[in-house]
Amino acid sequence: MSTDTPLDHLLVSVDRALRSVFATPTAARPIPRPAGVKVADDSALSETERREAANLMRVNHAGEVAAQALYHGQAVFARRPEVRDMLLRAAREEADHLAWCDQRLCELGSRPSVLGPLWYAGSFAIGAAAAVVGDSVSLGFVSETEKQVEGHIDSHLDKLPVSDDRSRAVLEQMRADEVAHGAAAREAGGVDLPPPVKSAMHATARVMTTTSYWI
Repeated sequence: MSTDTPLDHLLVSVDRALRSVFATPTAARPIPRPAGVKVADDSALSETERREAANLMRVNHAGEVAAQALYHGQAVFARRPEVRDMLLRAAREEADHLAWCDQRLCELGSRPSVLGPLWYAGSFAIGAAAAVVGDSVSLGFVSETEKQVEGHIDSHLDKLPVSDDRSRAVLEQMRADEVAHGAAAREAGGVDLPPPVKSAMHATARVMTTTSYWI
């Protein structure tokens, strides 16, 4: 039986938030690379292509900040320990995505969105609200979120400059992980969310992705 107090949970949540938003992320897995490529070389990209790739990866970075917050908020209020453990495992994989996007932005000479704290706070609140309703709804939220993220990554794979194989490798591995997270949530008992909730999620994500592209 856990002896953690509410204060313990609060401190852990604050630590996770600070690490996700302000710390330089460290990945447990190496950044995905195109076959045979070990050293960063974006010389094939024009300045316009480099800018477009950076803007797209900034959006993905913001999405990973939000993903961390969603999972953290859901984990705090999860009712079953096994659901909490699953959410935190997924969050650790999302932390890899965050680190990869951060590294790719550095390679492209760019930076993350300055609105990261806002994305984290809003997403944490949404994740916590979903978890308070119940584990099945929370898991359904994970499933729908990952489905929408999958579509979002597909659109970015289409928009990336043809010669940007390095960003493409990162996004393809991220996509594979998101698909796995969604499948795991459904297998664990996630329910299908009502259409109005799905539409609201899509609209909220649209605001974040559009803003992060520029800011």
